[in-house]
Amino acid sequence: MGKWKRSQAYADYIGFILTLNEGVKGKKLTFEYKVSEAIEKLVALLNTLDRWIDETPPMDQPSRFGNKAFRTWYARLDQEAENLVATVVPTHLAAAVPEVAVYLKESVGNSTRIDYGTGHEAAFAAFLCCLCKIGVLRVDDQIAIVFKVFNRYLEVMRKLQKTYRMEPAGSQGVWGLDDFQFLPFIWGSSQLIDHPYLEPRHFVDEKAVNENHKDYMFLECILFITEMKTGPFAEHSNQLWNISAVPTWSKVNQGLIRMYKAECLEKFPVIQHFKFGSLLPIHPVSLC
Repeated sequence: MGKWKRSQAYADYIGFILTLNEGVKGKKLTFEYKVSEAIEKLVALLNTLDRWIDETPPMDQPSRFGNKAFRTWYARLDQEAENLVATVVPTHLAAAVPEVAVYLKESVGNSTRIDYGTGHEAAFAAFLCCLCKIGVLRVDDQIAIVFKVFNRYLEVMRKLQKTYRMEPAGSQGVWGLDDFQFLPFIWGSSQLIDHPYLEPRHFVDEKAVNENHKDYMFLECILFITEMKTGPFAEHSNQLWNISAVPTWSKVNQGLIRMYKAECLEKFPVIQHFKFGSLLPIHPVSLC
């Protein structure tokens, strides 16, 4: 784990997360931002994955297990991933396609266990980070990366989780932040920094969530949790309930970044599946 924390991959990955965190600070999802051709192509790629869910209905089987139709859906992605990535990457960068496609395949869950967790989410962020490193995505795409691409990815992942009843990977139950995601809480809390009236205590208020979830990623996550879980919020999402007592969004944001490093990036069960290559290398950070 020490080798990973000292690696170029770790530095690039966390730098990417924090750059986007800064980019979306104080901005609504409905904020006007530039949408490049590469962003449009990434959304089209995610729309294809969404369409494949519709074309792969769940199998008739006992409902408490992950639905095996997910394996059929995943096999299609496994086969088509490089072709999908090639639609986003220009031909002069085609040599990078196989490596980038690995992160896309890793980002949708595990087809053997039919589960999904923060390690898969991290693979999607790594996929986007690689596209930045090879120049497909640029500095001025920052807001669109989170608001348009990552947000669409979340929608597709929620549909996968619901359709195929995916298990949470490595879930800590009520002591985890969320069964499936982490990054939208970080970027979503950044969006709410210095909000004129919405404070952390408001996200456990149903009315505030219903009125504002279309503008804020954090509240969209809360809405999804309340749709998927029953019982008092304080019982099924204890960590989030505790966070609602933090006085400012800035403190929530800083705390979540610390928690992400400790609970996701520095946990072997999450990182053991992380892939390293020429774009996100395991070698130590170069100081030059």
